[in-house]
Amino acid sequence: SSELESIKIDNCKMNKLIIDAAKDKVFLMIINNDINYNMSLENSKNNYEKLALIINEFLKMKNLKISELNQIYVNQGPGSFAGIRNSLSVVKAFHLVNKIDYYCFSFNDFGEENAIKYENIPKLCEKFKVKKNLINPIYMS
Repeated sequence: SSELESIKIDNCKMNKLIIDAAKDKVFLMIINNDINYNMSLENSKNNYEKLALIINEFLKMKNLKISELNQIYVNQGPGSFAGIRNSLSVVKAFHLVNKIDYYCFSFNDFGEENAIKYENIPKLCEKFKVKKNLINPIYMS
């Protein structure tokens, strides 16, 4: 019976990925139920070009596959044109191939919320009714 219970728990895991390449660092966070893993790396052209590979390696380090993600949250700006463009392209590809729902948020979407933590973004997207599977980038000039 306990083996069956553990199988149920494993199947109920919600794996969420947050991507923010709009700022001075590329930030990634996996939210696996109540456990969070994150990494950040230099915001450079080289990292943008291999963003899908970086995400895949990050997931692999945590024994996850892209197909095991339930939702992806990506910062659509304002910020770096190249970072936003590449992160949105990667997320759109993940959606098309694996049918993963995504949410394109802006910190501006969350009104007067103070000191927003990345791990709260899924709840904030729900609270502020950020639409899923909709891209509306905000580039800084």
